Amino acid sequence: MLLIECPYCGPRDETEYHYGGEAHVPYPEDPSELSDREWAEYLFYRNNPKGLLKERWAHTVGCRRWFNVVRDTATYEITAVYRMGENAPEQEPGGTR
Repeated sequence: MLLIECPYCGPRDETEYHYGGEAHVPYPEDPSELSDREWAEYLFYRNNPKGLLKERWAHTVGCRRWFNVVRDTATYEITAVYRMGENAPEQEPGGTR
């Protein structure tokens, strides 16, 4: 069982959460101006680094709030959790440790 630390509720089982994709990916200024290819790339193409990655998670079974996680994609280890709107902790995403 993996525990994820919700910044609002405390540690809970990973089954209470929903993955929301990579964090800090800017939304297009005017999506209607994007071609179908550009829109598809925004929606479906993601970085897939081996190492630290900043991600969005939602506590769907608990407080239902979104927050950010820094997770090592190779080990699944969560190294930091922070609320939406807060600055990410000083870590180097996308590289192995």
